[in-house]
Amino acid sequence: MTQKTAKILSFLFHPILLPALGFFLLLNTGLYDFLLSVQAKRYILLVIFFTTATLPMLSIAMMALNPKFDFLMKENRDRILPLLLTSVFYYIGFILLGRIHFLPVFKLFMIASVLLIVALLLISVKWNISIHMAAAGAVTATFFAVSFRGGVNPVGALVVMVLVSGLTGTARVLLEKNNLQQLTAGYLLGFITLYPVIYFF
Repeated sequence: MTQKTAKILSFLFHPILLPALGFFLLLNTGLYDFLLSVQAKRYILLVIFFTTATLPMLSIAMMALNPKFDFLMKENRDRILPLLLTSVFYYIGFILLGRIHFLPVFKLFMIASVLLIVALLLISVKWNISIHMAAAGAVTATFFAVSFRGGVNPVGALVVMVLVSGLTGTARVLLEKNNLQQLTAGYLLGFITLYPVIYFF
């Protein structure tokens, strides 16, 4: 993998974009075709993209207007405010998705993600844990939890998420953004936080 490819993968599977991409994949596996109308699917994707991608990107863009803020967030302290705001945006998504009472997986993902983001915030104060891999682990855990909870087997989607996780980790190492410990810790934290919430609740 070249540096250019690693940068592209790191951007495509950025924590801001991955939840929306993951849910787009989930809603197109056929699992919810008999439960959700096209309009309902659009509503879910709109809420998820707006609260997990659009609002965080806008907040970072606004913070970038301050010359003291490092847009690339090379220092751990630069992550704190973006993560704090992102947790608020995810909670807004949780409230909006609460309208879909008979399918709790979507709002459970949002509220579990709030817990994950708070954990990442606390850890990031002292250590450069991989947020990219935490997002990958969280989305992968969602697919596995939905699979086991519903007794279904979306093999294609699961394989895609495992590959995405591997490619993301490889890209972050090649770009020297994280070491193996930080990648592993991020992935496990994301997986362990999301899986039990979505599977048991």
